[in-house]
Amino acid sequence: MIVDIAPAVSAVIAAASAEAARCAAELIGADPADPTGTDPATPDVHADAKALATQLVRLRIELAAGLDPIDTVVVLRRGEVTWAAIAQAAGTSRQAAHERWGRRVREELDGQDSDD
Repeated sequence: MIVDIAPAVSAVIAAASAEAARCAAELIGADPADPTGTDPATPDVHADAKALATQLVRLRIELAAGLDPIDTVVVLRRGEVTWAAIAQAAGTSRQAAHERWGRRVREELDGQDSDD
């Protein structure tokens, strides 16, 4: 019996990544329902710092859980977070972080630019 497990694997990875985001928001003190602090009903003057901290903690959680954090790294780079900051969160050198994710991040960001 051959069973295609790819959809199940994708669903588990997506659920784990979403849980990493929820845990990161909770650890930082951001509202898990609005981790970027963009809800006009509850403005947060520290929203940008919390959003950045949440993404960096999410990166650490995803790595510790054995997940591929490429989507989080793409979000960080799109937000102009330096490779040095990403590397520090990942517990590696700037060069190692760039070598590990740089090509994939460029491909993702270049692909999005061509869709516009």
